[in-house]
Amino acid sequence: MSAIDKLERRLGFIAVPGLLRYVAALTALVFILFKIDPHYLSLIDLDIEAVKRGQVWRLITYIFIPQLGGLIPDWISAAFAVLFLIWVGDRLEEAWGAFRLTLFFLIGMIGTTIAAVFFGQRFSNAMLYSSLFFAFARFYPNVVIFFAYILPLKVKWVAWIYAAILLFQFIVGSMALRSAMLVAFANYFLFFGRDIINEARQRREVSERQQRFDSASRHADAEPLHSCAVCGATELTDPNLEFRVARNGEEYCVPHLPAAAPQSTQA
Repeated sequence: MSAIDKLERRLGFIAVPGLLRYVAALTALVFILFKIDPHYLSLIDLDIEAVKRGQVWRLITYIFIPQLGGLIPDWISAAFAVLFLIWVGDRLEEAWGAFRLTLFFLIGMIGTTIAAVFFGQRFSNAMLYSSLFFAFARFYPNVVIFFAYILPLKVKWVAWIYAAILLFQFIVGSMALRSAMLVAFANYFLFFGRDIINEARQRREVSERQQRFDSASRHADAEPLHSCAVCGATELTDPNLEFRVARNGEEYCVPHLPAAAPQSTQA
């Protein structure tokens, strides 16, 4: 029985069936309130200084703020966030069950909150939602999505591209950003870390076996079929040589063939 199975037996009551559907509904509500009053988001984001002044709701409400801004209209960004949460949440709950999905989400949220408290910065829910996407990619790598509603791509390729972007941000970003990434993805590493290590070990073992096989094959191909008993010449050292087997059973190249007629001929 795995550690998560043991946790489920003890803490199964924390499971929230349809958790991400509730998150999606509250995200839609937050967007509506934002359109009514653009200052609304400043009341619920992860402002640690405000938390220290008693506004503890911010430790939870920031997860409902959709990522807005950029070239994409706000309503499209919000709609994408809501649909993403519903789609990914339903699929992950099918693969994991309500308890594992709830635990995964809570660990990511707590990790992001801890990083914000430690560095005193306003972290968003972007990394938390990213960890959900990578979890989805682990279970459904070959699902096809339409990037920009035009280009069909498998989820695993989108995940690799996004991982490369995050790696670049991790390398060039501040220590605060790096720490936020690490703790926000703590859920992913806890759930999939062992599988990733085992898969890497298996790939390495398969690669090593393939290399040994290729080396043995090349060595076998390099073994000569004919060898002169006198000079040691082979068809590899001189492809133009002809070889014959004498009456004594030894094989010779034609220049060193004994005077007696050969029993058989090899070329």
